[in-house]
Amino acid sequence: MSSRPALSAKRYTVDRLLSKLGIASRGSSQEWVRAGRVQINGRVVRDPATWVLWPKDAISVDDRPIHDTAKRFLLFHKPKGVITTHSDEKARKTIFDVLPADLGYLHAVGRLDQATSGLLLLTNDSTLSSYLTDPANKVMRTYLVSVRGEFSEAQAKEAIVGVLDAGERLQCHSVKIQKSSGRESHLEVVLIQGKNREIRRLFLVLGHEVTRLRRIQYGPFKLGDLPPGAWREIPIEDARKSLRL
Repeated sequence: MSSRPALSAKRYTVDRLLSKLGIASRGSSQEWVRAGRVQINGRVVRDPATWVLWPKDAISVDDRPIHDTAKRFLLFHKPKGVITTHSDEKARKTIFDVLPADLGYLHAVGRLDQATSGLLLLTNDSTLSSYLTDPANKVMRTYLVSVRGEFSEAQAKEAIVGVLDAGERLQCHSVKIQKSSGRESHLEVVLIQGKNREIRRLFLVLGHEVTRLRRIQYGPFKLGDLPPGAWREIPIEDARKSLRL
């Protein structure tokens, strides 16, 4: 028996539907469709703009049927060495190799690169993830950063003002120097935007290689004492209240 709710069918493009259900971002959904991973009523489609009637049509990804399931929100301590994606063409280990398979379809809110550890938010609530990643909302992300060499207050001010890298402006919201020596410096860095590898690129422009990077907070959600590889679920209504949604 189908677990889909008995609701009036609505029309969506297949990429928009996968995004709306929180299965993947719009961009990832388009990639999945073009790769032939999505079926509609048993037929593989390759055009992300293909129209579907939901929940009347049967949709599957990688031969797994999708459903309009209950919304979930998880805090996950991403270990160093795994990548933030559902699958990888190079067969590298992903966060979903670490997480239990029975959690259902969840997508990461933003990304952490392979060498970065710390707090990663996972959800199937596209409204919530869109709010958290929208630059207009200026949601703060806090990181502990270790860099080679002595990092000065003057450089901290420069990081806040911003630097240019490949024509893109990179900057921190704040930088606190916790320890600084000729060998290594430890910093607490806050971002309010999520550009690709922003911290590593920014500090390299300033002359410092990042040797360790860990995110400890994203908006009101904190890593706390959650050990690497572990996760904790927050009731979806509590997550929404924390963001005043």
